[in-house]
Amino acid sequence: MARNRLDVMRTVSARYGDAVRLPLGPKTLYFFNHPDHAKHVLAENPGNYHKGIGLVHARRTLGDGLLTSEGELWHKQRKVIQPVFQPRRIARQAGAVAEEAERMAARLHRAVGGDPVDIRHEMTELTLGVLGRTLLDADLGEFDGIGAAFEAVQDQAIFEMMSLGTVPTWVPLPRQRRFRRARAELQEIVDRLVAYRRSQPGGAEGRDDVVSRLIQSTSEERDPRVARQRMRDELVTLLLAGHETTASTLTWAFYLLDRHHEVWERVHAEAVEVLGDRTPEYEDLHRLKYTAMVVDEVMRLYPPVWLLPRVAQGDDEVGGWHVPAGADLVLCPYTLHRHPEFWPDPDRFDPTRFDPDRPSDRPRYAFIPFGAGPRFCVGNHLGLMEAVFVIACVARRVRLSLPAGQPVVPEPMLTLRVRGGLPMHVHEA
Repeated sequence: MARNRLDVMRTVSARYGDAVRLPLGPKTLYFFNHPDHAKHVLAENPGNYHKGIGLVHARRTLGDGLLTSEGELWHKQRKVIQPVFQPRRIARQAGAVAEEAERMAARLHRAVGGDPVDIRHEMTELTLGVLGRTLLDADLGEFDGIGAAFEAVQDQAIFEMMSLGTVPTWVPLPRQRRFRRARAELQEIVDRLVAYRRSQPGGAEGRDDVVSRLIQSTSEERDPRVARQRMRDELVTLLLAGHETTASTLTWAFYLLDRHHEVWERVHAEAVEVLGDRTPEYEDLHRLKYTAMVVDEVMRLYPPVWLLPRVAQGDDEVGGWHVPAGADLVLCPYTLHRHPEFWPDPDRFDPTRFDPDRPSDRPRYAFIPFGAGPRFCVGNHLGLMEAVFVIACVARRVRLSLPAGQPVVPEPMLTLRVRGGLPMHVHEA
């Protein structure tokens, strides 16, 4: 598990089937890999399953943010943040998303014929820019090192998951020192965001961005220290979840488009036909049909959230198998999305699997890139719009290719990343 988590999950599912008990040190993991199992755990009986390994350990940085909180606190947080993600509001943000996508495509175009560009870094900078403009009403470009800070956070969370939390954070390991610095940097960033919003004329009154909503919702707290911690937890969580998952999806998309030139050709042709020379608009989303299919197929093969860990609060039965209270249970979208019973030739990159005009009897829960049930990802509409616009804007202007011999290795952290970045040459489209 420490050396190659993805390989373990794929081997286990191939060798032992859809329901497996895995010994992991003093723990036992209950691994379930069928759409019916995902439906039961995520949608039919979600109250029995709280966040588990990995996310529990990420709580040291994320605190009780929307990603890690439970029960009444989670419901309260979701109620505060949900209006920011309403489809009508997201539609109004399309212009900002498209502008950021065009700027990034222009930056890449300037690199044509030059040294390779790290696409993972570019996608991280892009998604942070979109996050700042659409959800926070802030310029995150003013803050250096957000991406590096979250890398240290993810590294620490996975280390604690693999070591089962037995190594205290005060032990002076290099990764733990990086983690402590990263945590302090992220807390300083969110404190500055809040202070800036409060200093503006009118403060948070009448605004509908996340920072303003959190300021208003925490003003009811009697203890200012509790209010400050709640805002920190929520904003640090949003900074991570709001950029990392989409950046991961886009990085894998450009890797796969390079490996499948015929798919890139179709994406390029669609972008030229639909957009011409103009900036994308919200109404273009349904016209960029093939590009949207590409995004779905990328998330099938490389789901940004590759593992959904849970802890059973009470005894339960999943797919006819007994799960005792306190058991650590995992669903793995990475293996579920490659289940041969539901995905013919599962390792093949084929966007037409998601053609809306093609009939399919595939179960709903065979594809869960945004989770499912009450904790379905609140930012799915924004993430999909961002991914479609970026791929179309880039493919319209340039083609990206890997340098000869460049290794591409999946790195399953809290999200599924490309280890060490993704340097790519930039060519004219």
